[in-house]
Amino acid sequence: MPQNTTLSEQQDSLLLENQVCFAITLTSRTVIAAYKPLLEPLKLTHPQYLVMLTLWEGEPMSIRALSDRLRLDPGTLSPLVKRLELAGYVTRPRNTSDERALAIALTDEGRALKERARHVNDEVKAQFDITTEELSVLHKTLMRLQEKTAKAARTPAVA
Repeated sequence: MPQNTTLSEQQDSLLLENQVCFAITLTSRTVIAAYKPLLEPLKLTHPQYLVMLTLWEGEPMSIRALSDRLRLDPGTLSPLVKRLELAGYVTRPRNTSDERALAIALTDEGRALKERARHVNDEVKAQFDITTEELSVLHKTLMRLQEKTAKAARTPAVA
């Protein structure tokens, strides 16, 4: 038992409601669910929305670059991009500098979708009754947690 830790504190640490992973899982599900009705008129799923947000920042982009930016496996990303192509939002021509790679590019319809999607973030924020400042603090905290957990995952455990 670690010093200064009582048996009661140890037992409390195993309660479901005290688990950070549980809080993050619940929050993730409810946040993504809040996006769903806002994205349906745009004919986007939440993962497709993340791809489009990335492409709106700058395109064309290779699957590898998109994968790195979104921290998604290319095998997971490829079907998302194919569905976006079928929807008419992107094209996947071969990269002129590397014929083996695809250069994901927005179509005119995909670029126009950006204007239709501008309301999404504001509507989600309004649903959550959260200020821009609170959202900013939350975002910074979550990104810091993500960086630390990713770093910990890359560091071998000491026996």
